[in-house]
Amino acid sequence: MWPTQREVSDLVEKAVLPEMFKKVYADVYAGDREWQSLAVREGNHYDWEKDSTYVKNPPYFDGMAAQPGAPLPIVKARVLALLGDSITTDHISPAGSIKADGPAGKYLVEHGVKKDDFNSYGSRRGNHEVMVRGTFANVRLRNQLAPGTEGGVTRHLPSGEQMSIFDASVKYIADGVPLLVIAGKEYGSGSSRDWAAKGPKLLGIRAVLAESYERIHRSNLVGMGILPLQFTAGESAASLGLTGEETYDVVGVDKLLETGLSGSREVTVKATPASGAPKEIRATVRIDTPQEVLYYKHGGILPYVLRQLLAQP
Repeated sequence: MWPTQREVSDLVEKAVLPEMFKKVYADVYAGDREWQSLAVREGNHYDWEKDSTYVKNPPYFDGMAAQPGAPLPIVKARVLALLGDSITTDHISPAGSIKADGPAGKYLVEHGVKKDDFNSYGSRRGNHEVMVRGTFANVRLRNQLAPGTEGGVTRHLPSGEQMSIFDASVKYIADGVPLLVIAGKEYGSGSSRDWAAKGPKLLGIRAVLAESYERIHRSNLVGMGILPLQFTAGESAASLGLTGEETYDVVGVDKLLETGLSGSREVTVKATPASGAPKEIRATVRIDTPQEVLYYKHGGILPYVLRQLLAQP
């Protein structure tokens, strides 16, 4: 608990401090004239400003029921990004300056923000509309679905149209198509970043199929309700001849969740090309602890915690 203004004032009075510090900190919670002049509506809930480009009400709880239902099946999923080894959280998470010609920059311009006032992704991390548009937008990202490009570019399937990863996700979400990321070794390496999991969630990514994971990022994916799947040792997208143009079904997750993943954690991933026979791939579900099972069943840690709070008398 933070101390009250009265408690702070008492501590300051008793402390052996220069008079300047006593004068400043005696009323530290009062703020200056600009702070005191801010118009704030009374109430128990935060009054979201609809036009703010810095802080917006995120959609993590939209449509959330009091009790979790069965996780939605991952059927006829499309690959949003086909990636190589050592994809870091810096590749995934929005970071640095905002490009004027990218989805995030266009969003800000449409909302009356001048380029000189874009600021950085870090300063606008409270606005999910900006952050989701910067996810996978790193200029060094190489998506094998869009060969010869760098940055947040992909191809929308089955149209084959090249566009930004964000714009493609919008089209897929509108069509009710679940999304998948396929990657190589050490997916999510580097420093832990919450938006490296939040951003993919908002893009409509339901699962990641990788050769291996960085430990904390794997856990963060589960915490956002994204299913981490791992290729069988020695297998990869390249060795299995996957192009990323297939549709994907993940079969058997519901049965594993019923058992709490107490036995084998293998599922079947069926990759169906536009022509030819489908390939059945064995993959391991990387939900590694009983608590993570609960998080995934609830759709992520945020719905799980909110439901626990609502259940309290």
